[in-house]
Amino acid sequence: MTPHELAEPAELDPPRLAAILYGPGDDADTLLDDFVQGLVQRGVRVGGIVQRNTRDEIGRKSGMDVIDLTNGDTISICQDLGSGSTACKLDSAGLAEAGMAVHRAIAAHADLIVVNKFSKQESAGGGLRGELADAITSGIPVLTAVPQKCIEDWRTFTGNLGTLLPPSRSAMESWWLDLSTVRTSAG
Repeated sequence: MTPHELAEPAELDPPRLAAILYGPGDDADTLLDDFVQGLVQRGVRVGGIVQRNTRDEIGRKSGMDVIDLTNGDTISICQDLGSGSTACKLDSAGLAEAGMAVHRAIAAHADLIVVNKFSKQESAGGGLRGELADAITSGIPVLTAVPQKCIEDWRTFTGNLGTLLPPSRSAMESWWLDLSTVRTSAG
């Protein structure tokens, strides 16, 4: 097992892992953030990160921040490379800090760990892939989002385990309720 892969699938509890499968027209970042804020208001200890995008004056995405759900800190994960740049805009220092937020949530034994998404970088073996693997194998429920274009890489990464959710608040609420009921009756 490499540091960026999951443990043996037999070690995982599939219902504990959920991914919102979203398409180009879905705003998975806002959906995940809103769901998490609702859980926090109900007293659920949520750790990890959610993404909040910044927009320019005409509404185009101009930056990406993640919010550390344990302490509320804003972490910029986007570097400004100028309007003509086609290079990756992800900031490695920001990603490292975001990864630490995930590890703090694991260490604190949060009720739920959120990693904003498994996307292009994670599919290629980078991004927060290692932190996501650590969260999944920690024994703590994990929620993330996966764009449709990355679903095959997600299935390979997870050994096709976990629950795929449609991009809706009700689907996330239902997953969490089912999971909480199972955890409460087992504990």
